[in-house]
Amino acid sequence: QVQLVESGGGSVQAGGSLRLSCAVSGLTYATRWMGWFRQAPGVEREAVAAIYTGGGSAGYADSVKGRFTISQDNAKNRLYLQMNNLKPEDTAMYYCACAAAGPYGDSWRALTTYNYWGQGTQVTVSS
Repeated sequence: QVQLVESGGGSVQAGGSLRLSCAVSGLTYATRWMGWFRQAPGVEREAVAAIYTGGGSAGYADSVKGRFTISQDNAKNRLYLQMNNLKPEDTAMYYCACAAAGPYGDSWRALTTYNYWGQGTQVTVSS
């Protein structure tokens, strides 16, 4: 059984930093996209960043480029999202997501690329 458990969310002031962590268990070895999505109330869930495990190529939403960094620790089966210079518009529930397997050519922005999702961790940024 695949499980994804996020942690690290919280409340910060604008300009602050948070590091989200996703503990992954139950996955079989495969190359795949793993990513972070976020969803604010009344807004569709959107891709924030993703990393392809077969090589480490990453993609970022334009709104977070230069501020957020996605990384993985294969030894610890963890996915991270370092978020710097946070803005009030970053306020949302953040979800870790993982594909069962798939080629690099799959769209990392598409929800349908991902088979497994965590329960989410709340990030609140005040001005």
